Amino acid sequence: MKFCKKYEEYMKAQEQRKKKVPGVGFKNLKKILKRCRRRDLVQSQNHDPSSCPQHCPVCDGTFFPSLLNEMSAVVGSFNQRAQKLLELHLASGFHKYLIWFKEKLQKNHVALIQEGKDLVSYAIINAVAMRKILKKYDKIHYCKQGEAFKSQVQSMHIEILQSPWLCELMAFHINIRKSKVTMNKAPVLFEGCSLIFNDGKPSLSCALFDSVKLDIDLTCSICLDTLFDAVSLTCGHIFCYICACKTGSVTIVDGLKAANPKEKCPLCREAGVYEGAVHLEELNILLSQSCPDYWEKRLRSERVERVRLAKEHWDSQMRAFIGV
Repeated sequence: MKFCKKYEEYMKAQEQRKKKVPGVGFKNLKKILKRCRRRDLVQSQNHDPSSCPQHCPVCDGTFFPSLLNEMSAVVGSFNQRAQKLLELHLASGFHKYLIWFKEKLQKNHVALIQEGKDLVSYAIINAVAMRKILKKYDKIHYCKQGEAFKSQVQSMHIEILQSPWLCELMAFHINIRKSKVTMNKAPVLFEGCSLIFNDGKPSLSCALFDSVKLDIDLTCSICLDTLFDAVSLTCGHIFCYICACKTGSVTIVDGLKAANPKEKCPLCREAGVYEGAVHLEELNILLSQSCPDYWEKRLRSERVERVRLAKEHWDSQMRAFIGV
């Protein structure tokens, strides 16, 4: 079955389940490319396929803006749904029952897992749809504008496989799978997802649909140790919270939201990535359970460090207040 037809069937199934979710207009985008006469123009001019032609005004005026809007809507919907799901899983007491009532969801772990599975499928199939339509664009135009657009999408944080919530869903899957309550009763989210250790360094690895594979390194690039109290900046890079505060030039008391918009990610050097940082709670749970000795040791040292930093912060605030 061709992917276009498979994608249409998937979106129809979502509608039948009364889940109105945005998607990639795969069929419409293909029609835009079919109307393009760029291929005929290139062939008639004996264009060298190894070089990249100019932008195509026929396609570029409608193709890329349409795809950009659709991917933005897809990522926004995915992030919102994943955030609600994980908030529900991590909630406790009265707050949890309040969310259950508000969302009108079935009160069991199977419902949580099914929603997680749906979200992962939604993310993957839309990521593949975007990859295929951009590949088709480059094939028709004998160029690499599709690849350039993919890089643009990543810099705008609307590449769905870069979403921190996908990383959280992977950790959620492993945490649920390890649960004694659901081990023999609930289906798995997706196959091939695991936490692996190479020379003591952990990483999340997951084989997905259509040869898509995700490998997420869980070593902090600043302290060069296993992530502790992990946060993901909006650029997608993950650090320890206390390390992120140091690179963002903020105290742990003020938090990452207080970072100056000009502060840059230490890896990609992109500015304005701290305010929207996401705490990766499911990942923290996974690492604390998988590396208990390391986690306990790091917890003790972090407590000492946080007390020291907090004391320095309030001392400076007091000196500023009294004018010393």
